[in-house]
Amino acid sequence: MYNSHSALIITLVGTALFMFGISIISKQVQKLSSNSIRDLISRLDEKRSLGVFVGVLLTMVIQSSGAVTSMLVGLGSAGVLNLGQVMSVILGAAVGSTITVQLLSLNITQIGMPVFAIAYLISFLTRKKTLERIMRIIMGFGLLFWGLEVISAGTSELRNLEAFSGFIGYLNENPFVTLVFSTVITAIVHSSAVTVGFALSLAQSGIIDLTQAFYWVYGANIGTTAVALLAATGGNYVGRQIAWAHVFAKSLTVFVLFFLTSELAHVISTGVLVRDIANAHTLLNVIMLVAFFPFLDMGVKFIQYLFPPSQKEKDFGAKFLNVNDFDSPHVALAHAEREALRLGDIVNRMMVVSIKLFEKDDKELQERVKISDNQVDILNHEIKSFLANHLEDNTKFLNERFMSVMSFVTDLENVADVIDNSVLDLAKKMHALKLKFSDEGWGEIVALHKELVHLTTLSLTTFQVQEKDRANEVISLKRKIRNMEQTYRETHLRRVFNGNEVAMKSSSVHLDLISEYRRASGLLANHAYRIIN
Repeated sequence: MYNSHSALIITLVGTALFMFGISIISKQVQKLSSNSIRDLISRLDEKRSLGVFVGVLLTMVIQSSGAVTSMLVGLGSAGVLNLGQVMSVILGAAVGSTITVQLLSLNITQIGMPVFAIAYLISFLTRKKTLERIMRIIMGFGLLFWGLEVISAGTSELRNLEAFSGFIGYLNENPFVTLVFSTVITAIVHSSAVTVGFALSLAQSGIIDLTQAFYWVYGANIGTTAVALLAATGGNYVGRQIAWAHVFAKSLTVFVLFFLTSELAHVISTGVLVRDIANAHTLLNVIMLVAFFPFLDMGVKFIQYLFPPSQKEKDFGAKFLNVNDFDSPHVALAHAEREALRLGDIVNRMMVVSIKLFEKDDKELQERVKISDNQVDILNHEIKSFLANHLEDNTKFLNERFMSVMSFVTDLENVADVIDNSVLDLAKKMHALKLKFSDEGWGEIVALHKELVHLTTLSLTTFQVQEKDRANEVISLKRKIRNMEQTYRETHLRRVFNGNEVAMKSSSVHLDLISEYRRASGLLANHAYRIIN
C-alpha cells in the first residue's frame, strides 16, 4: 500500500497523522466543553482525592495532559486554585494520559482509516454543530489509529536501512541517551502519546524490547512537562510553582526508577510486547501518584520555598478586603464594591490598549495585557471569597446585592479574558501572518472600539451609582454596538466580494475581532439589566 514512498516519508506521514489526530481531539473537546471543564476545575475544594479523579477524567476526555496542565497553570496563576489542589489534579492527569496508549496497544490500528472516513463524511454532511464536533473527535481517534498503522509500516522498512538501524542500535546501547532523545522529541511535539506510540511501532517491528522501551517512556513523561513550563511563561509565581512542581514530580520518579528498569520489565512482562509497553507507561504514572500523593503538603512547601513570589508579585492583591472582622454587612458590601471598581479600572485599561495590539507587534504591551488579566483573576477570586464569607444571616436585599457584585466581577473577568485570550491571540496571528486591515475596515474597527471604551467607562459608573437612567444608557449603547457590528460585518463582506485583496487576507481576523468586541459589550451590559429589574 505504501510501497511507492520511502520508509522515512511513510514514518513521517504516520507521525503527522498521529499528531493531527491528537490535536483534533483536544481542540474539539475543548470547544464542546471548555467552559464546563474550567468551571469543574475551579470548583475543586480541599478533597485532593477528588482532584486526582478530576485529573484522570479530564485527560481521558481531552486526550492531552499538556492541555490540562496548561489550564491548571492558568487557574493557579489566577488564584482560583492553590498549589496543593493543582498538584493532585496533575498527578491524576498523568495517569489519565496513559489511556490513549492503552487504546493504541489493543491491536485495532486497522480500523483507523474506515473510522476516519465515516466520521468525516458524517461531519461534512451534517448541519448540527454538536454532531459535527463529535464526529471530528471520532475523526481524531481514527487518525490516531491510522497514524500508528502507517508508522509501523514505515519503521518495519526503516530497520533495513543501515543508518536508521545503527542509530536505534546506538540508543539501545545507551539508555540515558534514549531518555534525553525521547524527552526532546516529546517537548517538541507536546505529546507523550506520540513518543510512546512511536516506541510501540518500534517494538512491533522488532527493533526494541521491553527494557529499551522503558527509556522511551521515561523521556515521554519528562518531556510533557515542557508544556506546563511554556504555559507558565509570562504568568505569576503560582504558575511557575505549578510548572516546576510538575517537572520535579516526573523527573524524580524517573530518576529513581531508571536504576530499576530491568527489574520492572521482568515483573510486568507478559510476552505481549505492545501491551507490556502500554502497561509500563501506566505503571510509571501510577507509581508517581502513589509515591507523591501522601506527601503533597511537604512537596508544596518545598516548591514554594524554591520559587517564592517576587516583591512586585507580593505587593499586588486586594486593597479594601484586608479587614477580617466588619461590624456591619453594609460595610463589607461597600468594601467589596470598592474592590470591584478597582478591578473594573484594570479591565478599562485593558480595553483602551486592546486596539494598540494591532498597530504594531509590541511584546511589552502584550506582556502588560497578560499581567493585567492575571491581576483581574486574582481580584475576582478574592472578592468572591470575601463576599461568600459574608452571605449568611443577611437580609434578602443585602444578599441580592452581594450576588450582584459577584455577577458583576464575573462579567468583568470574562471581558478581561476576551481581551487576553481572543483579542490578543488575533493580534498575534495578524502580526505573524503579516496581515493588514483595509483602510475602511480599520476605520470601522477604531469606531467600534471607541464606543466600547465609552461603554466600559459608563458601565463602571452605572455600577457605582446604581441609577436606572444610567443603566438604560448602558443598554442603549450596547445595542448601538451590536448594530454597528452587524453593519460593519456586512460592509466588510461587501469589500471582500468586490475583490479587495487586503480585506480578503485579513477577513477571518477582522470578523473575529468585531465579534469579540460585541461579546465584550454584552458582558459589560449584563449588570444594567439587573439594576432596571
